[in-house]
Amino acid sequence: MFKGNKAALPVRYCKQCEQPMSWRKKWEKCWDEVQYCSERCRREAKHRRKA
Repeated sequence: MFKGNKAALPVRYCKQCEQPMSWRKKWEKCWDEVQYCSERCRREAKHRRKA
C-alpha cells in the first residue's frame, strides 16, 4: 500500500484521450516509454493510424 505523497508523483497525459495519468509502480522501469493510459487507448490509437 502506498503511504507517500501522491501529489509528488510525476504526471503525463495520454496521447489518445488527453487524460492525466500518474506514475505507477508497474511503469517504474519504462515510464519514459509510456504513452497511453490504458490498453483501450493504445488499441484505439493504433486503429486510427490504420484508417
